Amino acid sequence: MDQARTGGWRITVDTGGTFTDVVVADDTGRFVIGKSLTTPERIYVGLKAALTSAAESLSLELAEVLARSDIFIYGTTRATNAIVTGNIAKTAFLTTAGFPDVLVLREGGKFDPHDFSTPFPKPYIARRHTFEIDERTDASGDIVTPLDETKTEAAIRTIGERGFEACAVSLLWSTANPAHEKRIGKIIESQLPDLPYTLSHELNPILREYRRGSSTAIDASIKPLMQAHLRDLQSDLRDDGYVGEILVSTTIGGCLDIDSVVQRPIHTVRSGPAMGPVAGRRYAELEDKVGAVLVVDMGGTTFDVSLVRDGAITITQETWLGERFTGHMLGIPAVDARSVGAGGGSIAWLDSAGLLHVGPQSAGANPGPACYGLGGLEPTVTDCALVLGYIDPDFFLGGRMQLDVKAAERAIQTISEPLGISAEAAAFSIFAVSNETMINAIKDITVSEGIDPSEAIVVAGGGAAGFNIVPIARDLKCRAVIVPRTASVLSACGMQFSDIQVEQSATLPTRSDAFDREAVNNCLDDIDKNLAVFAEKLASRGFDERTTHYRVDAHYAAQVWDIAVDLPTSRLDSKAVVDELIEAFHANHRRIFSVEDRASPIEFLNWTGRLAIRLPQSKVTVSTVVDATETRTTRTALFDLDDPRETTIVRGDSVPVGELIVGPAIIEEATTTLVIPPGVRATLSSADSYLIEWEPGMD
Repeated sequence: MDQARTGGWRITVDTGGTFTDVVVADDTGRFVIGKSLTTPERIYVGLKAALTSAAESLSLELAEVLARSDIFIYGTTRATNAIVTGNIAKTAFLTTAGFPDVLVLREGGKFDPHDFSTPFPKPYIARRHTFEIDERTDASGDIVTPLDETKTEAAIRTIGERGFEACAVSLLWSTANPAHEKRIGKIIESQLPDLPYTLSHELNPILREYRRGSSTAIDASIKPLMQAHLRDLQSDLRDDGYVGEILVSTTIGGCLDIDSVVQRPIHTVRSGPAMGPVAGRRYAELEDKVGAVLVVDMGGTTFDVSLVRDGAITITQETWLGERFTGHMLGIPAVDARSVGAGGGSIAWLDSAGLLHVGPQSAGANPGPACYGLGGLEPTVTDCALVLGYIDPDFFLGGRMQLDVKAAERAIQTISEPLGISAEAAAFSIFAVSNETMINAIKDITVSEGIDPSEAIVVAGGGAAGFNIVPIARDLKCRAVIVPRTASVLSACGMQFSDIQVEQSATLPTRSDAFDREAVNNCLDDIDKNLAVFAEKLASRGFDERTTHYRVDAHYAAQVWDIAVDLPTSRLDSKAVVDELIEAFHANHRRIFSVEDRASPIEFLNWTGRLAIRLPQSKVTVSTVVDATETRTTRTALFDLDDPRETTIVRGDSVPVGELIVGPAIIEEATTTLVIPPGVRATLSSADSYLIEWEPGMD
C-alpha cells in the first residue's frame, strides 16, 4: 500500500461522549466540518453520519470522499471514559513477591497532610486481584531468586478460573533484566492464549516502580475494550471501501498506525486534549505569532489548557487521571494539558454560606442546560450567555436548535433570588466566577513553568470558548487571541497537522560527577535500534521523512521529582557536550523553580528517543465569503454590570478577509459564537482565524 505518496485528501475524526467531529481536508487545504451524535454501541454509525454530513457540504457522496482520501486519523475518548467510569476489564496484577502494594501505596502524598476526613483512595486494581510471583532481580539485573514456574503456572490457572479478562505483569527491576517477565508472558500464552496481557518492560521501561506498574495496569485493563473498538472501526471503514492508511491519535500529540495502538491502547488515553496544542501551534505559526502560546479548549464540561513554548509542546511524565494523588497515574509521557470543571454546561450553585460556585458538576448533553428545553433545571454557563445576549436563540448550531430564553431565566433565578439581585446580574456573576476558575488554570500551567502570561498569545478552541476568552486574556494581559473558524473542532483540526510519533525509553542511571558517556551512548544506540524497526515498517508504505529527538529525566541528587531535559546532540561523545547537557538542566531548573543548586550532582535516569515521521501537511486556504450580502443587525448585550450595550451582530460567513470588527460585537459562526467586548478589535485573517487584539484605553 503506497497511499501516502498520492497527496490526496485527509479525514480526521474526534469522537467524544456526545458528538463525533469530522474534518475533511481536500488537496487544496480547505477544511470541511461534519458533526453527528456519537453512537457508543457501534462507533462507525455516528461517524458515518458525520462523514456523510461533510460529504454533503462538498456536494459529494460518501464513497467519493473515501475514495479521494488516503489518510484517516481517528481520535476517541473511549479509553479515558472507560477508566473514569470504571468500565474496564477485570484485570489481574502480577508483581514480585513481597511487593503487593505498589498500586495501593502509590507515591504517597496528599494535598492537605492534616486532612484526615478524606478516605484513602482505592488502587486501580484491587489488592485481592494482585498475585505475588516468587522471583527477584536486583538493580544490576542479576537474578537473586529464580522464577518459580510451578507456582507461576498455578497462578495463571487461577486467573483463568476466576474469570479475569486481562493481565498486567510488572516485576521489580524488570527494566534491568526482563527475563522473568518474558517467561511469564510465554506461560500466559500457553495456558490462556486468548487472554490479553501487558509486560511492563515492553510498555514503559523506566525507573519509578509505581508509574511503571500503573501504566501497565491501565494498558492491560483497556485492551479488551479498545482492541475490539479499533478492530470494528477498521473493519467498518474497509467494508465501506476505504483503502488508505488508518492512524490513531496518541497522548503525546502525534499518531500511530492502528496495529501499534491495538497492542498498546494506553496511548489513546487523553489523546483528545493532546491534539489541542498541535492545532494551536499551527494556527499561531500561520499568524506569525512566536514565543509562548497558550492553547485553551472549552467544551461542555471541561476547560483544557496547554502550553507551547518556542514551537515545542510541553510534555509531562505526571499525568493523573482524576485528582492528583487520589486519581491514577498514567505513567507514560503525555502532553501537559490541565483540565478544570468549567465548560458551557457547568452548573452554578450556592453553598451553605451563600457563596457562588460554578462547576465542576455539568449538565452534560442530557438533560443539558435549561435553555435546551430537554428537562434541565439548573443554571449553566450557556444559560447565562443566552440571558446576557451573547447567543441568538434562533441561530444556535446554525439554526438547527432553538433555545428557550424563559427556561434559562427561570434556572438563573435559583441563584438571583437568594442573592437578591437581577437575573442579568446573577448571570454576569456566574460568568465572572467561571472566568476566575479558568484564569487560575492558565496561571497554573504558565507560572509553574516559568512563563509570564503577559508574554503569551492565546489560541482558543471549543464550542464555548468564544463566550469569555477575550476578558480572560485581557485580565491576564496576554498579547492577543486567535480563534480559528474551526474552533469547535480544535482536536480534529490538530490531527490535520500532526505527525506519526513514537517514543522508546530506557533506564540508565548516571551522575554528572561520574558521567558514563559510553554507557549512555550504548543506551541511545539501543533506543535507535528499537525505533528503526518501527520506522522501516512505515518507510515501506511511503512514510520516510523522519527526525529523532532525545531527552532525559533528571534531578539533583537530593531531589525526588524529575524534570525533562532535551539532549543537545544525538550522542554525548565529548565532555563539552555533557557540560552543555548539565547547563541545560540547571537552566530548566532555574526557569521552573527560580533556583539552582550547582553544588549538588545531577542524577540522570530515564533516556527517551522520539521518532517523528512527517505526514503530508494540510494547508489552510484563504477564507471565502459565502454570503457577502448578509445584513448586520444589533441587539443588546451585557458586558459589565448595569452597562447594557447595543452590539453589532455579524454572521461569520459574511466577513471578508481583512475586515476590522470593533467591539462591542458578536460574531456568529454555525458551530461557535465569538464575543468581542468594547475596547477590542477582531480581524479575519487569510488563515481563516479571527485575530483579536486590544490597546490600553480602547473603548
